[in-house]
Amino acid sequence: MLICVTNQKLCNDDFLNRIHLIAQGKPQAIMLREKELSMTDYEMLAIKVNKICAQNEVSLIINQNVETALKMNLENVQLSMDDLRKSEKEIREFEQIGASVHSVNDAKEAEKLGATYLIAGHIFPTDCKKGIAPRGLSFLKEVCDSVKIPVFAIGGITKDKLENVLNTGAKGVCIMSEAMTCLKPIELAGDYRILKKELILETKK
Repeated sequence: MLICVTNQKLCNDDFLNRIHLIAQGKPQAIMLREKELSMTDYEMLAIKVNKICAQNEVSLIINQNVETALKMNLENVQLSMDDLRKSEKEIREFEQIGASVHSVNDAKEAEKLGATYLIAGHIFPTDCKKGIAPRGLSFLKEVCDSVKIPVFAIGGITKDKLENVLNTGAKGVCIMSEAMTCLKPIELAGDYRILKKELILETKK
């Protein structure tokens, strides 16, 4: 499963057009990250992106901005551990509640607090976390083994790393840089689906 994460700073073409192309490719979800935007600007952008996602029957995940998600009657939200702890009442309104975790203890706590899936990272070196050592595949496996809910890997994920990531027990991956810069965004989700099917077939042989 693939979650595409947005970052307008990495996008050198028309951002909304890229979102439309990504959505046409049918990833599991698009997460609207955009941490630098004000609440008002984020909400305005979320309305536009949600329209694109709805047209293509792709889930939109609101990152951090619980008030925006509630106001728009959206079902999916992604939270930091701090915000998950603070939002015990609010998260009951959502169908899917993601938590960003950076340790096994985080993972266990998030599951107890009501998270329905986790995003664990960062797994590999990435420009988004320059100077910060990646946590690696052993960390990802420990997180997957410690909880019953799905875990998605994030951080430096590329197609050539997918097999190793899925072998840890991860349900899927999150990609940002590739989603925002690839030449064929409409084919992106399909490429990852094909790779996963090939890996499953290889395993069964």
